[in-house]
Amino acid sequence: MSIVLVRIDDRLVHGQIVQGWLRTIVVNTLLVVSDLVVSNKMQQMLMAMAVPRTIKLDVKTLRDATKAIVSRQYDKDKVMVLLVHPSDALYMIENGVDFKSLNVGGMHFIKGKRQLLYNICVNDEDIKSLYKIYVRGVEIEGRVLPGDERANIAYVIEKEYLAMCRAGKN
Repeated sequence: MSIVLVRIDDRLVHGQIVQGWLRTIVVNTLLVVSDLVVSNKMQQMLMAMAVPRTIKLDVKTLRDATKAIVSRQYDKDKVMVLLVHPSDALYMIENGVDFKSLNVGGMHFIKGKRQLLYNICVNDEDIKSLYKIYVRGVEIEGRVLPGDERANIAYVIEKEYLAMCRAGKN
């Protein structure tokens, strides 16, 4: 299997994905990883309507998606993986999914989060997960659209993590 892109984007399938990423990268499968979307047939139907017909849409729970990748179910595919949370990416890595780069494209503000960068709002758990991913050697890049400049955001994550440690929050 070729994982072409692993992206954290809490909106999952939306215009930036369909008009930006899916028109730029070469994939034949879009794997949406969300325990909530699996049980929401309406949301799945809306996603299926938005995704080009040439791209297979799979919606799986975090556990099922991880098992499917590790068991080589997607070996013949070129896959874009969409996740909601950094902890989802960390879970996949800790359970055998191998990828070298993580795109953080959209983590929007909700109560309890703070703005880290333009399009990235985090809480302490997000920072802990991103830091654990970073120390495993995975590049963490912040980029909304494929034409945007790749920004290695590991230094910002490390700075936030160390500040949390000094404050006794780790």
